[in-house]
Amino acid sequence: MTTVLLHGLGQGPESWAAAARELEGEVLRPDLFAPVRGGAAYQELYRAFAGYCGRLDRPLWLCGLSLGGVLALQYAAERPERVEALALIGTQYVMPKGLLRLQNAVFRLTPGWAFQGLGLSKEDVLSLTNSMLDLDFREDLGKVSCPVLVLCGERDRANRKAALALREGIPGAELGWIPGAGHEANTDAPEALAEALRRFFRRAGQARL
Repeated sequence: MTTVLLHGLGQGPESWAAAARELEGEVLRPDLFAPVRGGAAYQELYRAFAGYCGRLDRPLWLCGLSLGGVLALQYAAERPERVEALALIGTQYVMPKGLLRLQNAVFRLTPGWAFQGLGLSKEDVLSLTNSMLDLDFREDLGKVSCPVLVLCGERDRANRKAALALREGIPGAELGWIPGAGHEANTDAPEALAEALRRFFRRAGQARL
């Protein structure tokens, strides 16, 4: 069992440290931004991620938060034979254009030094978020064939509607809420998140037998 944990925008692999310690089997935490620094765009990011997965010669259990969830969802829809289980945390499947444009307006007014801890420069963040405006995976939800767990922090109001819609749109998907967590459930409530993932992965593994 190889679990790949995918961080969100504004995070890095270290955001999964506490939760990863509680998971079973091999756990990988790639730096999603390392291959694309210097003019990042979503499709470039996705190609790098798909290439990373392609170099892993075993079935994968993918778990992504926010941007990481978007990447995992696209990969599971395009390469269903490679993904044995999928967990999506605080994930949108149709990008909220108004929110992204508002976010970008704030980013433009933010000094460059404030982005130093995000893993991307200010220019890279603006490039990436602009490139995501037209992403829409509504037609791809039915292509996901593995067991799916949709999770959302109980305080993550911005992603509740999307979580409910993902549960309805992906055949057989389960839905759970992470107590005490906001959007960044992997840092807000890592133990509770890891417990939900452990239970799900065990069920998914038993279903394969």
